[in-house]
Amino acid sequence: MWKKIDWKTGMRKVCCLAAAVILIMQGRGTTVLAAQYWPEGTESVSPNAIVMELSTGTILYEKESLEKHYPASITKIMTTLVALEQSDLSEIVTFSDESIDNTMGSGIARDYGEQMTMEQCLYAVMLESANECAYAVAEHIGGTMENFVQMMNQKAEEIGCKNTHFVNPHGLHEEDHYTCAYDMALISQAAYENETFRIIIGTARYTIPPTNKHDVPTILQNHNEILYPRRETKYVRDYCTGGKTGYTDAANSTLVTFGEKDGLTLVCVVMNTQSPNQWSDTIQLLEYCFDNFQILNVKENETSYDSEEEKESGSFRKNEPFVDIDKTACIVLPKTAEFKDAASEITYEEESGEAVGTIVYSYADRVVGKAQIVATGVQIQGYVFDNQVEPEEVAEAMEQTAESGSNVLKTPFKAVMVGGGIAALIAAGYFLKKFWDNFYIIKHNMEVKRSRRAQFKAIKKRSARRRRYR
Repeated sequence: MWKKIDWKTGMRKVCCLAAAVILIMQGRGTTVLAAQYWPEGTESVSPNAIVMELSTGTILYEKESLEKHYPASITKIMTTLVALEQSDLSEIVTFSDESIDNTMGSGIARDYGEQMTMEQCLYAVMLESANECAYAVAEHIGGTMENFVQMMNQKAEEIGCKNTHFVNPHGLHEEDHYTCAYDMALISQAAYENETFRIIIGTARYTIPPTNKHDVPTILQNHNEILYPRRETKYVRDYCTGGKTGYTDAANSTLVTFGEKDGLTLVCVVMNTQSPNQWSDTIQLLEYCFDNFQILNVKENETSYDSEEEKESGSFRKNEPFVDIDKTACIVLPKTAEFKDAASEITYEEESGEAVGTIVYSYADRVVGKAQIVATGVQIQGYVFDNQVEPEEVAEAMEQTAESGSNVLKTPFKAVMVGGGIAALIAAGYFLKKFWDNFYIIKHNMEVKRSRRAQFKAIKKRSARRRRYR
C-alpha cells in the first residue's frame, strides 16, 4: 500500500532545530552581571502580600507570600474562573433550597426556586460577593456543590498552586479551606486571561432585571473601593481595572486588585490584614511597582539572538530566517536597568505549536520573563521531492487503468493491444517528463545544500571568535 511521507514538514522541523542551535551558539551565556539592583524601598503593613506582573509572571514584591491563610471571598475568583470555562453565560441557574439555607453573610436575597442567567449570577458573585449565587452556580455546573469544589481544586493544581485547598465556592469559613498570597496571584493571573472575567470585575454597577421571584430590578455595586467609591472616594485610582474583596472573622480582610499602567499589568494580593490596610497597602504597593519597574519587548530590544544580522551579510541576505523570537514576549526590569543587563539562556524542549525553544531572562537572581523561539513558516524552495510523482497519483493511474481494462475486455483482442500500447507510451512519456524536471531540481538542491553548509560554518566561526573575546 502506498504511504505518503510529508517530506516538507520533516525538513522544516530539521531546519528550525538547526536555526535554534545557531541562536544558542550566538548567546550571551548565563553569567549574572554585577551591580544588579532590585527595588526594595517599600513595605506593607499587611503580613502577607505579593505583586505580580501578569504578562510575564514576574514577582515584583512579596512578603510571606507562601504562608497558608483563609481567603474569605477572594475564593470567588476561582469560582468564577471555573464557571466561565464550564458553562455558557445564557444558561439558566435555578436556586435550590440548599443554596439559600446553607449560606449566610453577603448576598442579594434570592428566593427558593428563583431563576437567573449564569451571567447575572457571576456579576452578583463578583460585585456583591453574593454567597447564595456562588452556591447556586456550583450546583448548576457540578451537579452538587462538592463536585464543583473538586473542579476548583483540580484547576488550582493545574495552575500550579501548592498551598491551596478549597472546601466551598464562596469562602465562608471552614478549617480546611485555605490558600496563600502566591497561589492567589497564580489563580488571578489565570482568571485575568479570560476576557469575560476582565469585563465583569471591571464593572462598577450592574442591574439584574426582574426575575420569576422579584418584580423589581436588583442593583449591584462593586465592593472594591479602589475601582468604585462605594463608601470612600480617597482610595479610587484610574489604573485599577477590578478585583475582589473578602472578609471573615477568621480570615480578616483580604483583597485582590488588578491594575494597568505604562504597559504593566499588575495584580496585588493582600491577606490576613486589618481594614483599612487592604486599601492603603494595595495602593502603596501598586504605585511603587508602577514607579520603579518597566516592561520591555524582547523582539524590539534583543540583539544577541537576532537573525536579521545574518540576513544582511553574505549569502544569507537572500533568505528569510527559519525561526524568530515571539513578537509579543516581554521582560520586566527596574527602571534603573537596561535590557542588555538581563542575563539569558536558551532551553530546547519538545513544545507544542510552532515553538522550538525558549529564551529565559533573569536579573538579580530572578526570572523576569521568557520568549519563545517560534518557527516563521518559511518554506525551503526546491525540494528534490517537490516535482516527483505522488503515490496517490500512481495509485489513481493504476485504478484508472484497471477500470479501462475492464471495459476493454468487452472489445476485440486487437483493440486491447492497441489501447495497452497507447497507455504504456503515455505512462513512459509522463515519467520521462517528471525525471527531466527533477534533474534540474536535484542540481539546484545540491547547490543550495553546499551554500547552507558554507553559511553555517561561517556562523560557527563568528560565534567562536565572539566567545574568545567575551
